[in-house]
Amino acid sequence: MNGLRRGLFVLCLLTFARAASAHPVPFSYLDVQLQKSSIDVSLVAHIFDLAHDLQVTPADRLLDPAVVAERDASMRTMLAPRLELSADGHVLTPEWGDTEILRDRQSLRFHLHYPTASPAGSVAVNTVMFPYDPMHQTFVNVYEGETLTSQMILDAPHPHLEYFPGSRQGVAAVIKKFVPAGIHHILIGPDHLLFLVGLLLLGGSIRQLLMVVTSFTVAHSITLSLAALNIMTPPARLIEPAIALSIVYVGADNILAKGGRDVRGWIAFAFGFIHGFGFANVLREMDLPARALGWSLFSFNIGVEIGQMFVVVLVATALVALKSRSEWAGRHLAFAGSLVVIAAGAFWFVQRVFFPGGLS
Repeated sequence: MNGLRRGLFVLCLLTFARAASAHPVPFSYLDVQLQKSSIDVSLVAHIFDLAHDLQVTPADRLLDPAVVAERDASMRTMLAPRLELSADGHVLTPEWGDTEILRDRQSLRFHLHYPTASPAGSVAVNTVMFPYDPMHQTFVNVYEGETLTSQMILDAPHPHLEYFPGSRQGVAAVIKKFVPAGIHHILIGPDHLLFLVGLLLLGGSIRQLLMVVTSFTVAHSITLSLAALNIMTPPARLIEPAIALSIVYVGADNILAKGGRDVRGWIAFAFGFIHGFGFANVLREMDLPARALGWSLFSFNIGVEIGQMFVVVLVATALVALKSRSEWAGRHLAFAGSLVVIAAGAFWFVQRVFFPGGLS
């Protein structure tokens, strides 16, 4: 029995050693250096990966300067489409420098120079460096001048990164990206919009309506920030049904309300905390830039606020116009609209609790 165990142990060691010798370093290294009028890139690739795709045998031949010189054009042609670098949304074309042999690392270093007309506000990298190997990873270091500011890993499931420098151009790029994202999300989010519309159905003065929207904004901004900073991250399977219930509550409150003090601002504030976690789920999918987290959160919130105000002005104007023509029609619209709000909220609640994968 002991002999069998020793045999299995030796077999495992031999298998591991063979795998290690077959592909000792399944990594590439990318240094991205941001300058005032250019982006300089250094790419270090292992000779095993290069030799595999170039069909060079044995791989050690790529440590020979003569072979590297002979294959240099082929390597550039192969790697160029696998590394895409953009600045402010525009794909850049590299100027290739000399190829350097790193004998001690069994690697080659490629130097690429990307001229830019001005300092970039955002830099995006797309790469799957060696598609034949699903385990291959590219380690990316980003420098602003000589200072290392960010480190990331790209692989086949995650081939994209976007970086915002800590400059005024970087801040402007963050605002340009996340304000429209906030507007877009609130306008395509039927649950958030219906919650707001439900609160507006009973009408009121401009001050009352502004209080409702502001309360909602303040509350969801708090929980959005908490979730984005990973301080509090309740699961979506709890948050999404809770958002649906908040919509049901608003519709029911409209029907049951019999005058008295207007508490819609408090309702918006209370349920805004829940909706903030819903916004956070969207932001997580956008890969918030760590170095510009504050500006991205601020910009996304501004976008949400702009979208909300657009809806509020549109709905409030229509309700005022209708009530000015007929008070009776205004009351019946509020009642019918509240029933629609309740029905939609109830439908979403059932769907999100019992059919989270969607109804087919």
